[in-house]
Amino acid sequence: MTKPFVSYRYFVELAYSGAPFCGWQIQDNAVTVQGTLEEAFSRILREPVALTGAGRTDTGVHAKKYIAHFDTLQDLNEQNCLDLCKKLNSYLRESIVIFKIYRVSNDLHARFSAISRTYEYFISLEKNPFAFDFSYELHGGLDVNLMNDACKILHKYTDFSCFSKAHTQTKTNLCTIQKAIWKREKNGLVFTIQANRFLRNMVRSIVGTMIEVGQHKISLDDFRKIIESKNRSEAGLSVPAKGLFLVDITYP
Repeated sequence: MTKPFVSYRYFVELAYSGAPFCGWQIQDNAVTVQGTLEEAFSRILREPVALTGAGRTDTGVHAKKYIAHFDTLQDLNEQNCLDLCKKLNSYLRESIVIFKIYRVSNDLHARFSAISRTYEYFISLEKNPFAFDFSYELHGGLDVNLMNDACKILHKYTDFSCFSKAHTQTKTNLCTIQKAIWKREKNGLVFTIQANRFLRNMVRSIVGTMIEVGQHKISLDDFRKIIESKNRSEAGLSVPAKGLFLVDITYP
């Protein structure tokens, strides 16, 4: 009797600079994080490897912590996983690092099992050549207290169509915001937002709209009406991708 094939699922924890990539997801004639990783895994494991990511990141967006999974017939123990990490980090370009690889149950899914994702957006309030590639340089004062009042408004809504890129294939624009806060840092600001899921371009358009609040160009009531309009054209411009980082993903 032929022995049935048994596959094993592994999570990959990694980080990457989004600058050299056209986002996470594989595209024709474009360098992507997913495509780069699949080529590396397939070469080192000597079998075709398909990676499933926790979600898309757009062109230029960074990830301090990202999770992907892959299935293989190979039964990799802890030492095998450590060796695989070392080989991958030696092979991959400097803009990607693999932190660890570990076995999980076959029903755990990098995307669909995630219960929250956390992003940070960095604004530099002065010219800084060392922050230029990883923050949005913005001159002029911002009313951070007012921007945090706008954060409180986010918690009262779940439909964020106004902050979503138009004509996406998502079935719903409903999201639950679990945390949203602006904090002052040395020479800048950082916006932290956590939700069960995010829409395409959502964080960058929220930040762009909140900047208008902080500049007193729109009121808190205007901000509320923008959300209720469910119309992307009512919201502010999307801020540059280079200031956005995916920083955490949690699982049950």
